[in-house]
Amino acid sequence: MSLTSKLDNTRDYPSRHAKEKKEEDMVFVGAFEDDEMGNEAKRGGNRAAMFVYVTEGLENMAFVSVALSLVTYFSGYMNFSLTKSVTTLTNFMGTTFLLTLLGGFISETYLPRFKTCVLFASFELMGYCLLTAQAHFPHLRPAPCKGAAARSECEAAGSGQEAILYVGLYLIALGTSGVKAALPALGADQFDDRDPAEAAKVSSFFNWFLFSLTIGSIVGVTLIVWINTEVGWDWAFVVCSIAILVAVVVVFAGKSFYRNNVPKGSPILRLLQVFVASIRNRKLPLPENVNELHEIRDKEAAIPHEILEKTDQFRFLDRAAIVRNDTNASMSANQPGPWRLCTVTQVEETKILIRMLPIIVSTIFMATCMAQLQTFSIQQSITMDCQFLGFKIPGPSVPVIPLLFMIFFIPFYEHVFVPLARKITGIPTGIRHLQRIGIGLVITTASIAIAAVVETRRKNIAIKHNMVDSEEPLPMTVFWLGFQFCVFGMGDIFTLVGLLEFFYAESSAGMKSLSTAIAWCSIAFGYFTSTVVVEVVNKASGGWLASNNLNRDNLDYFYWLLSVLSVLNFGFYLVCASWYTYKNVGVLQNDAMEEKVDIARGI
Repeated sequence: MSLTSKLDNTRDYPSRHAKEKKEEDMVFVGAFEDDEMGNEAKRGGNRAAMFVYVTEGLENMAFVSVALSLVTYFSGYMNFSLTKSVTTLTNFMGTTFLLTLLGGFISETYLPRFKTCVLFASFELMGYCLLTAQAHFPHLRPAPCKGAAARSECEAAGSGQEAILYVGLYLIALGTSGVKAALPALGADQFDDRDPAEAAKVSSFFNWFLFSLTIGSIVGVTLIVWINTEVGWDWAFVVCSIAILVAVVVVFAGKSFYRNNVPKGSPILRLLQVFVASIRNRKLPLPENVNELHEIRDKEAAIPHEILEKTDQFRFLDRAAIVRNDTNASMSANQPGPWRLCTVTQVEETKILIRMLPIIVSTIFMATCMAQLQTFSIQQSITMDCQFLGFKIPGPSVPVIPLLFMIFFIPFYEHVFVPLARKITGIPTGIRHLQRIGIGLVITTASIAIAAVVETRRKNIAIKHNMVDSEEPLPMTVFWLGFQFCVFGMGDIFTLVGLLEFFYAESSAGMKSLSTAIAWCSIAFGYFTSTVVVEVVNKASGGWLASNNLNRDNLDYFYWLLSVLSVLNFGFYLVCASWYTYKNVGVLQNDAMEEKVDIARGI
């Protein structure tokens, strides 16, 4: 080799070295990305969902046992009157489900769903610990009514004692609301709805989510209710505290298995931006070509990899996506902000929420009927024969009847009904979400009518045996209530799961938790309106439910009235459902994402 060649090679050495180094870096980065995609592909699925199922079962075990029997704690430990006890419980339940909006907002805006569950479950744990202390230490609650002939002779709870009670109660309400908002979405996130192989599993997840909820409820209304009845409320709250503590440990243990969920910013802020921008652009003409509306079709989109296609409803909101002509030549510093120009996806996100509102309104009355059944059925059970195989069934444990039925019906629905319906309709979930909700509303209406028939029989037996004013149990087994409960439980499988699945599936990628919270809100408004319904019916009817004696009240008339109103409500639901337009999603993927999906599919 000549000296010139050697010099040339020497001069070229830095560039060759840099090139080789760059190639090595690219290989390293590629290997790292492949490893990341491989790890991501290993996450999610049924293995990750198992942590969600167990967490839900434990959390609901504590919550349901408290929800069904707190009236006895209020009256027996806190010396509340019956009216105040019922009102306190109703407000607690309504607030719990209403606060899911807060949990959903935090989950979408600030914290991933996993961290939201851990945070709010910790609040719930503190609430149970506070109630445990109050139930255990006598000086934290009023002295019990020892043989008092009237409630007025009982010592009233002091302001400090009531403060401890309400702080504990609403810590529980706050905690369980955040868990109910984020946990279903966390579980559903473990199945990629962009992958056809996993999309059908989302619907299956919600069925098994209800199954785990049911298992927890059964343990709560039997074991924990027995503990607070036979052992004491302090021990019942201890068991609830342990259940929530274990739930926190379980959901945290699944951290390495969950698919990552990154908050996408405030959904409420995005909604407001659409309304403000559409008002500001109200004088601009809508372009005939949809492609002239503003949309971001790259990785910088507010909601990555999801493009919502334009719909024709609420066209006024489309003005928020109009690109002003005077902005075409503007510098980047003068380009309109999000309060003047929104994407089509952002506009459609707002439209979806507006379309959902009539659906949620039309299901509130079903929750009202559920609240009435829970309240009055327990009172009915007190007047009936509760003996079973030598054991006396506590009144708050009566709802175990539909729960046992649901344990068998949910697998039947998943493994028999859905595959059969899928063959007929060709729909992966068997039937559409709104059809599932509608079937549930029909079944719920039937359960209220059955409740009216059973109550008519109960009153006739009381009259026949001259036991109208007797405190002895009627010669009628409490299992007669099982008919209405079982039918209502079947309706719950369709309606409750249908609502959760509908709001999760139809919401945009940046509103999954908030939409799930909206589904729970129908139950919240149902509890709030249940008291109003009773008061209005009492005044309008002259006192159907005014007596403290169910044998003299006209609860059967009240049930028949609810049945008629449920039929009218179903008609309203049909109008809302026929007006609803399902969203149409276009998925935007880059090369890396396509490769990741191929890996997940096993290609």
